[in-house]
Amino acid sequence: MSADPGSTRGPSDTGNTKPLNRAGRGKTAGLVLRILAAAALAVDAAVHAGLAPGYQSATPEGFGEGNLFLAEAAVAAVSGLYVLIRGSRPAWILALLTAGGGLGVLLLYRYVDVPAFGPFPAMYEPVWFFEKALTALAQGVAVLLAATALNLDRRPRPASATAGQ
Repeated sequence: MSADPGSTRGPSDTGNTKPLNRAGRGKTAGLVLRILAAAALAVDAAVHAGLAPGYQSATPEGFGEGNLFLAEAAVAAVSGLYVLIRGSRPAWILALLTAGGGLGVLLLYRYVDVPAFGPFPAMYEPVWFFEKALTALAQGVAVLLAATALNLDRRPRPASATAGQ
């Protein structure tokens, strides 16, 4: 295709802007994922921090549930900020591990009566209440968002790494 004499486009410019638009949509989608994941992790952190005082029944030789809730709140807050600020692969992995681990423990102690072991107290609580359901929902959303972001961020392996296989 030859350049039009009155046009400002070069000979290799076909006027197709789809790749540029696609890249712009990818950045926007990434930002939306980061904001939503950070919000979900903030809900997780706020709920755990708010519930911690009511669950603190520590014994001198172990952790109390309240301390574990505060630890979950701190890790969720840090990973939420990390995802929001960086949005890197390690940030998404931390978010996935934080939310997935929290959700796994929540569901375990909701449905299984795990006895106290080591410094950890027995935390069986076979009921659902608003804050528990809210944090489970927030953690589930954070897991899905982190998994989506990691899936979208997959980079193709270099040809040299797959040539010998």
